[in-house]
Amino acid sequence: MNENLARSWKQSYVSNETKQEQTVIKVHKKSWITKGEKLLYSAVGGMLIAASIYVVSFASSTDTLNREMESLEQTVQNQAVTNEGLIYEKKQLERPERITRIAKENGLKIQDARVKQATAYHNN
Repeated sequence: MNENLARSWKQSYVSNETKQEQTVIKVHKKSWITKGEKLLYSAVGGMLIAASIYVVSFASSTDTLNREMESLEQTVQNQAVTNEGLIYEKKQLERPERITRIAKENGLKIQDARVKQATAYHNN
């Protein structure tokens, strides 16, 4: 009886092995990221790249504008210094003592010893 039991066990074991060999299991390899996620990630990445390019170009144009503005401010400041120098020179040239001296050098006679500075009033 043990022999029959061993043979039947061997036959069932062999038949199970053949069944396992005959059964082909198809394994579908799942990707880590789906196609939709890839599309979303690509769109978000593209938007981030476009935004960073925009920020860099905006910063560059702002920097260029600031440099031009500083240059113009420097020009205005230089012109203001020149204007102050010219105003000082004008005040020196219109002094009554200087005018009187030049008049005497050219042979003019001063009738009134009191020389006043004349100012013009402009009505706008």
